[in-house]
Amino acid sequence: MKLADRSVALRMACAGLLLLGGMAGGGGCRGHERLTDDGPGIRQTTGRIRGFDPAHASDMASVRATGKLYEGLLQYDYWARPYRVEPLLAVAMPEVSADGRVWRFRLREGIEFADDPCFVAYEGRGREVVAGDVVYSMLRIADVKVGSGGYWAFRGRIEGLDDFRARSQGEAPTDYDVEVAGLRATGRYELEIRLTAPYPQLPWVLAMPYAFVVPREAVEFYGAEFVNHPVGTGPYVLVAARQNHRYEYRVNPKWVTTNRVETLAPDAPTPDAGKRLPLTPRIVDMVVGDPSTAWLMFLAGQLDWVDVSRDHWDSILTADQTLRPDLAARGIVLEQAPQLSVSYTAFNMDDPVVGTNPTLRQALSCAFDAPQWLAFQQGRVEMATEPVPPGVAGHAGVPPPYAFDRERARRLLAEAGYPEGHDPATGRRLKLTLELGSADNPEARQAAELFASFMARIGVVVELSYNNWPAFLQKIERRQAQMFSLTWVGDYPDAQNFLQLFASENVSPGPNRANVVNPEFDRLYRQMVALPESPERQALCQQAVAAVMEDCPWILTGYPVAVSVRQARLHNRIRHDFPWGMEKYWRVDE
Repeated sequence: MKLADRSVALRMACAGLLLLGGMAGGGGCRGHERLTDDGPGIRQTTGRIRGFDPAHASDMASVRATGKLYEGLLQYDYWARPYRVEPLLAVAMPEVSADGRVWRFRLREGIEFADDPCFVAYEGRGREVVAGDVVYSMLRIADVKVGSGGYWAFRGRIEGLDDFRARSQGEAPTDYDVEVAGLRATGRYELEIRLTAPYPQLPWVLAMPYAFVVPREAVEFYGAEFVNHPVGTGPYVLVAARQNHRYEYRVNPKWVTTNRVETLAPDAPTPDAGKRLPLTPRIVDMVVGDPSTAWLMFLAGQLDWVDVSRDHWDSILTADQTLRPDLAARGIVLEQAPQLSVSYTAFNMDDPVVGTNPTLRQALSCAFDAPQWLAFQQGRVEMATEPVPPGVAGHAGVPPPYAFDRERARRLLAEAGYPEGHDPATGRRLKLTLELGSADNPEARQAAELFASFMARIGVVVELSYNNWPAFLQKIERRQAQMFSLTWVGDYPDAQNFLQLFASENVSPGPNRANVVNPEFDRLYRQMVALPESPERQALCQQAVAAVMEDCPWILTGYPVAVSVRQARLHNRIRHDFPWGMEKYWRVDE
């Protein structure tokens, strides 16, 4: 199909999208709307969104979606580097006791949830946000019945919260009115959080989507369907959605009709400094799994920015990694920056084959041909040496203990009980299964096939199992994946956020997807977490890294580098490792 024809087809396919709220509404299902591409707004791609409940925002597509719709006490300062957080729903940064255990916040007055039918007592008009809403939202993360993957951020941290979680088990409805000693609304706008021990990472945690504030009325009104009916205080509301295809957001009218008037900081490094937010009235997110399709849409002006895929690297960049002159002449802008993230292929430590045999994992790690992998990635990843990426305090940068060495891999494989890759139980080649979550992405398939070829060179067969993204995550959360490939994008710029991927209390469905249980690592990790930045903390971090690297629960495949291009009409978009809610700063020329 020609590009012009495809544009028409896209508009036709979007007809009859499910309307999840009118221009002045939030989440109720109110009919259908025929969408077009007319009107100013940001146009970008998204992955398959699992839903709009912050309690389940564990993948980047869902995180970015909820960030448009909901807010928490704190947010990242968009322009600041190194990263720092600033107040959002809170009036100011918290007051913290001398021992670091009591944190007191005051909420801004007059902030209201978006209008929605769930607010029966207010005739569908959104009500004011109060401290009790923050308490309720955090209790939801702890509720076993909710099944949030975000409880790792609060487990063992807040007085009484683990007890609340224990009481939430069973079939009886969870009592959200019970008093939790460490989580109290001390006034209509006053909140107190009492910690079990100092937790220096708390401000980062409170800026995460898991800490976004949701109204109890919406959760109870929509029940299981709340995941599809967002009702928040964010800069945008979801006005229409077609699952796995297209989502449209419009400015939340409550940013205009209440006493809340957000402006871009007067000292922001942009000509738009001091202007009212959000700067763009409309966002259209499209699910485009094929990078070639996304690139053609970008060239046709149907997308405002795209990541550069491997297949189009030579079409966009010169040999010295600069933008091709013909693209620059069109006003297209190239952006490159390292990410605070790490890519890896994990072993399920519950698996009876790979999980019980550390020597086998070490052999497979030595078989991973990092130089060839980097050549394949064409500069879009950097060599990975440990789980903590560069730019985060705690990164040591020392060579990994099981770096690429094919002869060593063969020796270790024999020591593991599989000489030349033969399985003595069957007399055949050892056969492993690698689960992948990008069934419709050609580049992901090529990468997986390359990985399998590395293992084949030492006699191990890796079968590739392709899944759609929700099915892939479900397999991992249920511990059904033998091996799987993922990228962890940091929730906040602290080594704890990367090392908690190996903490035993965080096993699936938590972020410890590999289900690692290593007592020595746990001991070092728990000591490190309680400390502020210091040489002592740095030393503990490096010891914890060494313990997990010896165990080889992961094969490190790289530190991703973000490479993207944007249209000249898109302004104020800067690379951010924690991008949820950041579209409010962007502006597009009409």
